[in-house]
Amino acid sequence: MSVAAVPKVRLTREQLEKVIEISPFTKWVGTRVTAFSNGQVGVEIDIRPEMAQHHGFAHGALVGYMADTACAWAAASAVGDVVTSEYKLNLLAPAVGEKLRATGSVVKAGARQVVTRADVYAVRDGVEKIVATALATIARV
Repeated sequence: MSVAAVPKVRLTREQLEKVIEISPFTKWVGTRVTAFSNGQVGVEIDIRPEMAQHHGFAHGALVGYMADTACAWAAASAVGDVVTSEYKLNLLAPAVGEKLRATGSVVKAGARQVVTRADVYAVRDGVEKIVATALATIARV
């Protein structure tokens, strides 16, 4: 991760957890921060029946949400307030399980944007399986 040349106004874990409380969708999904350090974040949610698509696994939009959240929050942990500019999501397997977990990390932080990546895993009976990977550009606010 390259963040040395960028002024640091990072968000703390506590600030990210407050975002969950004030963001209706994020709160409804049940997002939890599971890991936090400068440029790296882990998040997870429980998969509920109303989050499934017609084949019974977690909807792709939910998988995309997890990738986007992990990417944006990893960027926020390094540079402060951010919004997603774009992301590319590769769906690799059906998201079957009780939970979704995502890990996000900063690839490079610049003056205006942060490039990040994330992997999303479905957890079934305690076993993680990668279901998606993403690359995102996150804009500093």
